[in-house]
Amino acid sequence: MKLSEKSQAVLEVFRELEVESRDFVQQAGLSCVVGCGKCCANPKVPASPLEFLPFALELYENGAIESNLRMLDSLGSEGFCLLYRPTSEDGSKGFCSQHTHRGLICRLFSSSARRNKQGEKELILCKVLKEAKPEAFAKASAAIKHELQIPMASTYYSKLADIDAFLTETYPINQAIRIAIELVLRYKFYEESETLEDY
Repeated sequence: MKLSEKSQAVLEVFRELEVESRDFVQQAGLSCVVGCGKCCANPKVPASPLEFLPFALELYENGAIESNLRMLDSLGSEGFCLLYRPTSEDGSKGFCSQHTHRGLICRLFSSSARRNKQGEKELILCKVLKEAKPEAFAKASAAIKHELQIPMASTYYSKLADIDAFLTETYPINQAIRIAIELVLRYKFYEESETLEDY
């Protein structure tokens, strides 16, 4: 499967998750607190290069890949996510500048579940959201154990692994983005070299 085909497959997984999570969010009344960026400012958020292939390909098509590599360099290993734009000095408030290209964990947060040690479904969300919406959290937590359908995080990680298990190895988010960008640069270099050989 070509890198471009893998990118399309990733987008299809994201579209499927969006439909499923939208239904849950509408029924549960849970979503991230507007303007909160605590997760986004965490440089250790885990992500895989595969999740960012669509973003890296779009950067290449728009001629923005080199400027984003320079931005990654300036952020360093302890910098917040490349896609995040903080609006507060401490970085706890802000927004995602590429919401359609955000990673899988960003899509799963507050709208998916995992299995706990007892095998029960458990909502994946942060302390900020639990404290901001305690009633909705309690109601949704009870409902997913019975009738309320919710996306399972493990299902979507498995779907990505089915596309390319090697590229789903996780790294700190900016490292994952860098690997995706470097993959695209190599892919495009060889693709263009083959095109030139045809002439």
